[in-house]
Amino acid sequence: MAELNLPTDPMILLSYVNTKLRDFYPSLDALCEDADVSKDEIIKKLAAIDYAYNAELNKFV
Repeated sequence: MAELNLPTDPMILLSYVNTKLRDFYPSLDALCEDADVSKDEIIKKLAAIDYAYNAELNKFV
């Protein structure tokens, strides 16, 4: 198993996970198992996207 170095930016992480799922893995569980990372950790980081995205939009309002 390879250690997965997750991006810290939630939007980059989302893109990274989507690419891995599209090109290499049939499910998030398979990606997490192969990379030896916690599915909960990824889900927690992705949950920040709505907040981060809205904060970016609010900068311009």
